[in-house]
Amino acid sequence: MQDKNNHIGRPPRITPFTDQPLYYITFNTHNRLSLLANEDIHARFINFASKAETKGAAIGRYVIMPDHIHLFLRCHHSLRIGDTIRLLKRSLSASIKHTLPHWQPGFFDHIIRQGESYHEKWLYVEQNPVRAELVETADAWPFQGQVVDLRM
Repeated sequence: MQDKNNHIGRPPRITPFTDQPLYYITFNTHNRLSLLANEDIHARFINFASKAETKGAAIGRYVIMPDHIHLFLRCHHSLRIGDTIRLLKRSLSASIKHTLPHWQPGFFDHIIRQGESYHEKWLYVEQNPVRAELVETADAWPFQGQVVDLRM
């Protein structure tokens, strides 16, 4: 007999291996408008990340692209990642000189599990500006970095 909460072909919900999992997050601007890759947004992002750390949300490596942001996030178990991303979007909006809306609803999140490599995911993410032909080397992209060292 099939469990009512478990669909055929779909594994049961897997809980993280830790009470403070590491998330890979991506979120986009509304209609993928190029609003983000500038010094004002970058400075506001760093400021938000620094303050968030004192409240239990640690942002590790990140890349700010013209129309989306990739980041790695670890939150205290009492925090909801959705609330953290909502507050980050609100903070960044204060530096966007474009009519609302600024953001595509929601965000993509993926828990980095023990068998996955944070480093390998980062290597893929940091190449985004190169693949988009914005720079020749990843190191040349000015809107990236690491706020907190989030080792697995």
